[in-house]
Amino acid sequence: MTSLSLDSDLWCRRFHPSPTAARRLVCFPHAGGSASFYFPVSAALHGPVDVLAVQYPGRQDRREEAGIHDLHRVADEVFEALRRWDDLPLTLFGHSMGALVAFEVARRIERAGGRIDHLFLSGRKGPSADRPDASHPVDDEGIVAELKAMSGTDARLLEDEELLGMVLPALRGDYRAVGAYRADRDAAVSCPVTALVGDQDHWAPVPEAARWRDRTTAAFDLKVFPGGHFYLTSRADEVTAVLRDHLTGALRA
Repeated sequence: MTSLSLDSDLWCRRFHPSPTAARRLVCFPHAGGSASFYFPVSAALHGPVDVLAVQYPGRQDRREEAGIHDLHRVADEVFEALRRWDDLPLTLFGHSMGALVAFEVARRIERAGGRIDHLFLSGRKGPSADRPDASHPVDDEGIVAELKAMSGTDARLLEDEELLGMVLPALRGDYRAVGAYRADRDAAVSCPVTALVGDQDHWAPVPEAARWRDRTTAAFDLKVFPGGHFYLTSRADEVTAVLRDHLTGALRA
């Protein structure tokens, strides 16, 4: 197994340690994604902000482990992992599947008496307690087709059978876990929530993303950006500015 640096652990990657930081941001990847997706965010915010990126099992340096099967179980594990990182105020950011995991982790932290400064939930419709989300495919052909449509994965990877074979097991698990996820009917957080979404996101339409307002007892905000499901790659500077404004109070450039 690949060894981890002293600034990381099994679940969290710390690309740019910031010993003088006043706040900590924890980032949760999308289905099929890995901690390295947030390397640019860490690079942009490090110094005043200590950025952690969650690494799910079944990919990169955890590729030999079984992948994700239950988002609630993943949230339990991440919650335990974050206990060593509770010396600074926490803000959570999750995209797509990561939004669901971030929401569940925030609930666990609050239930344990902890505090979340803010919860940013990107590219995900507010969850339903009535039924699981069956809108995503579970077969390999359907998963690959959806990834191509989302434009969030390097097209060269999707055309390379060897590379695709390496990532498909994690993708299958992620998609099935998302499809099986249900939020408790009264599940909510007490921290402020901001939902972020692309105006052309067919997987998280703006009205559906706005349903996150029902999942907090505090303030809610909705920010809509030009783009589709992976709007945050083309609008990286704007999304980072939103996070910077919250985390440091700096004026947006």
